[in-house]
Amino acid sequence: MDVAGVTFRRVALPGLGLNVAEAGPASGAPTILLHGFPEFWYGWRHQIGPLAEAGLRVLAPDQRGYGLSDKPSGIEAYHLDRLAGDVLALADAYGFAEIRLVGHDWGGIVAWWLASRHPDRIARLAILNAPHPAILGDYMCHHPGQWLRSSYVGLFQIPGLPERLLTADRCRALRRALTNTSRPGAFAAAELDGYVEAWLRPGAMTSMLNWYRALVRLPRATPPRVRVPTVILWGRQDTALQPGLAEASLAFCDAGRIRWYDRASHWLAHEEPASVNADLADFLA
Repeated sequence: MDVAGVTFRRVALPGLGLNVAEAGPASGAPTILLHGFPEFWYGWRHQIGPLAEAGLRVLAPDQRGYGLSDKPSGIEAYHLDRLAGDVLALADAYGFAEIRLVGHDWGGIVAWWLASRHPDRIARLAILNAPHPAILGDYMCHHPGQWLRSSYVGLFQIPGLPERLLTADRCRALRRALTNTSRPGAFAAAELDGYVEAWLRPGAMTSMLNWYRALVRLPRATPPRVRVPTVILWGRQDTALQPGLAEASLAFCDAGRIRWYDRASHWLAHEEPASVNADLADFLA
């Protein structure tokens, strides 16, 4: 799947290889884009070019378990500390002492975690529809409606069954999930075919689901507050995440703001790319 101006590199990290899409001037401010479930680097196809044109050096990796990147076995391989460690190791591999970090969905959770624990490495943080993991438990205790929206996470804990359900009939359930929760036209048929190819790679679906399994099963310490400059871009029509999660996450930041997208869903980067690109470029560049 090609995007104009994008080249690819296989980057060897300690114990792991990542597929990375690259664009922008080598001298530009290092910027790493982290996709969420169930996407891969291609989830940033509308953002990579405009951010590169704004002068940023853009890297969009397939995170561990996704796309062409390695897919370690075992739930423990997908602990948040390991996921965040991949981003730091990627920055180190390129020689970046400090990065600008953008994350959507699961990529946003990783970005929050990293910014909390390693603020010295993050110059600026941009989050698209992803809650800070430190606020999730308390928020869900006080907002039972969010428990209902997150019920699918319980299904994902069952060994083997969700893999069979999500890959059946060329991943029909996942294809429908993307189109039913987004505005019409956000995901074209040809683009969905590319996603299906990525989802059906050996070991991919189990690895993708292990992110959820690790989040609820493995211990993690509460991180410090977010001290780096932060902007949260949030589509109010998200069917999985309540807007209150954005406000609760903002309260965990020392220097942050929210930019609301009233008509956009969870997939705001696909639905309103021009506005998202302008907001990101203004904040990052």
